[in-house]
Amino acid sequence: MQNHFSDQNLIRQYLDGNQSALEKLIQKHQSKVFGYILMMVKEKGLAEDVFQDTFIKVVKKLQSGSYKEEGKFLQWVMRIAHNLVIDHFRHSKRVTMTRGTEDYDIFDTIDMMEGSVEDNIIKKQIHKDVRKLIQHLPEEQKRVLIMRHYGNMSFKEIAQKTDVSINTALGRMRYALINLRKLIEEKKLELTAD
Repeated sequence: MQNHFSDQNLIRQYLDGNQSALEKLIQKHQSKVFGYILMMVKEKGLAEDVFQDTFIKVVKKLQSGSYKEEGKFLQWVMRIAHNLVIDHFRHSKRVTMTRGTEDYDIFDTIDMMEGSVEDNIIKKQIHKDVRKLIQHLPEEQKRVLIMRHYGNMSFKEIAQKTDVSINTALGRMRYALINLRKLIEEKKLELTAD
């Protein structure tokens, strides 16, 4: 028996005229979709706009019948959100990169930039390579780095969550970045998409 709140069931209910089914569908996936958008654009107001545009597009595609149910609704929504983020950067031509200091943060290199399809493929590969390298870090460093860059947590939140001082959390982050830089040099990875 199909779950009453499954994506497929909610989509069907919405297309049959039940507006509250759409609200349930949005609420069900809101935190993942919004979190992803916010991680990409790094600005709450802009993230809210892109999130709203994402679901406007979702509604239009559902109503036009162009969504084909394959049990991958969330992936489909995330792809729409991703494309809207890319469009935003393409229109604004925003490039945010910093270089040079000893405290250079590897994640600044892979901030979203305008680019061709080829550039986007390269950036995806860079993200994939960095995620693999993160797995080689000591557990405490890996945890802080993931909380900071993938969980968008402040160092205060990380300190509370891991039950350490803010200085310890900062230190672990610093060592994680140093070790990550060493791993990149050892693996001779090229982390630019220029």
